[in-house]
Formats: sequence, C-alpha cells, structure tokens
Amino acid sequence: MKISLTKLCLFLLSILIFFSINLNSISMKNKPYHHLEDGTFRNPEGSPERDPNIKWSYKIFNEERKKIKIEIPEDHIIPREQVLNDLENNKNNDFVAWIGHATFLIKLGNTTIITDPVFSKNTGPLIFGPKRYVPPAIKLNEIPQVDLFLLTHNHYDHQDMSTIRNFPFKKAKVILPLKLGKYFKNYKDVNELDWYQEVQVNEDIKITFLPAVHWSRRGLFDMNETLWGSFLIEYKNKKILFACDTGYGNIYKELGKRYGPIDLTFINIGAYNFYPILPMKDKSVYHTNPEEALQIAKDLKSKKVLGMHWGTVVLSLEPIMEPPRRFKENAKKFGFDNKDAIIFKIGQVSKINEVID
Repeated sequence: MKISLTKLCLFLLSILIFFSINLNSISMKNKPYHHLEDGTFRNPEGSPERDPNIKWSYKIFNEERKKIKIEIPEDHIIPREQVLNDLENNKNNDFVAWIGHATFLIKLGNTTIITDPVFSKNTGPLIFGPKRYVPPAIKLNEIPQVDLFLLTHNHYDHQDMSTIRNFPFKKAKVILPLKLGKYFKNYKDVNELDWYQEVQVNEDIKITFLPAVHWSRRGLFDMNETLWGSFLIEYKNKKILFACDTGYGNIYKELGKRYGPIDLTFINIGAYNFYPILPMKDKSVYHTNPEEALQIAKDLKSKKVLGMHWGTVVLSLEPIMEPPRRFKENAKKFGFDNKDAIIFKIGQVSKINEVID
C-alpha cells in the first residue's frame, strides 16, 4: 500500500504534536503550583484574589490623594547627622537601621544587609510616580559597606533602577526572585531564587526565599513575569523574616508551622486603603492593613513584629500616620505586648539585641 508524501508528513506532524503536548503536560505536573504554563507566576494556593471586575481609576485616586494632609510629626524623623553618628557608633554592633519605606540596613556579625534600597525622590519610572514626602535618612553615598543586597520584587517603590545603577557596593552578593537578575548586569554575584530555595551566605547566615501574597509588574505588558517573595534570614540561633509587601493568606500558617517561631518579622502596615476605587475601605488583597499584619506575625509564631512600608510616600489613601497608631493599638488583640509591635522612626538605629530580646 502506497502512502503519499503529504499523508506521511501529516502523520509525523500529528505524532510530534501529540508528544509535545504530553511532554509539556508532564513538565507542568512537575512544576510548583505558583509556576504557570506561560512562564508567569501566581500566588500560593488558596490565596485571596482581586475581583477582576474592579476597574482602576487614576483620576479618582489622584483626586482622593490630594485630600490627604501631609503633616509629619517632628519625632517621625531623626536628623541626618545623628543617623550618621549612630551608624558610626554602632559599626561594631549588630543593628537595624530604617532608611525609609522598605529600605533597612541590618548588620549581623561581619555582614551588612540592605533591603529593597530606594534612594530616588519618586517611586515610578524616570521622574514619574508618587514623590516621597520624607527623604532617605542618609544619602546613598553615605551608607556603610554593604555585603548582601536583598530585593523582594520589582515594583518601583522597591526596585529603584537609579539606586541599582549608582549603588556603591556592586561586589555585594545580590539575592532576588526569579527573572530579576537581568537588572544587575554590572554586579559580581547575582543569585535568582525560587520559593523555598536557600543560599548559605557564610557560616553564620543563611537566606531562604519564601512565598508572599503579592504580584509583580513594571510596564504595561509584563504582569507577573517575575517572581516576588520574602526573605528568611537565619543568623546563628535567630530567625528574622523580611516579609515586606504581602496580603494576608493561608500560606502564613503553613510557614509558621515549617519555619516558626520567628524572632522578628518585618512587614508592611501601610498602603491598604484604596476606597472608593475598591469597594471595601481599609482592605487590599496585596497589602496587609495593620491588623492583618499582626495576624500574619501571629501565624508565623513571631515573637516581635516591626511595621514598615509607611510614613515615606503616599501610595494609598489612608492618613499617613494612621498605620502605626492602629498597629500599636491592636497589638494585644493578636497576642503581642505593646512593646513587641515595634515602630521605628526614620533614621533610627537600634542594636539587634535591644530589638529582639
């Protein structure tokens, strides 16, 4: 029986398609839940999802944002000269210093860590985006030597390309989520991690990249093309979680069982109110309000929790000094003493043993 060349080609093509589909199916079965077929990412299984029918309105947001009063208490900011003196006086100590928003310096032994460094005047592309109403506690060229650069995700108020380009310590080890290494071409040691992957930095410090309930985007067409997450920093016998931007999700009970108790959790307590654009006031899928932040800390079995991501730039519509007030007032409802729900001043430098112990 003769088979035409056309039929033979079609037969071989069908076999190829069959095996291709099945290999892809097998490949996807072996991939974690948060990896999608198109190469993008999603939040942990069981996470809340934003209502797809909600339409964002920059017009309404800008109108409402203009109503916010930028009234900064004098004790919210430590003078720059004092910050520099405090850093110098603590150069031989383990310490935490708040530079502003999600930018911290954390010194552990001989390793100084910086988190989500943003030193630009605005949090957007080029000269656009919300402008900070409080400058960084010190200038970029005044920071002490940094050995470890942690980046949680690619939003403009966390991944600041001007800071990345002008960062004075490009020999620092960089640890960041999958697909963000392309922004660090001039750095010497860049490490992309998936959730639950680890890096042993030295004999005293181990970093584990953990899930968060958030999202990623920098342009019009790159939604969730890069991963996001949190960093568990294990230092000797202490555990510090830099949770940063996240909404509340069931994943935190799981993380608490697997990694808890945590000695100190850093977590966002600002950027939660987008009413009337979103239907519920003080409720955001991707940023915890102060009470949800406390609940996450409780889920993680955290001994202490430090509120951040507030008091620097207007990203949402709550009053600028509301987050720390609600955070402190509600601490006992979630099992924390008032002193264990920690609020820093911008520029504050505190010894680790004074914060954790």
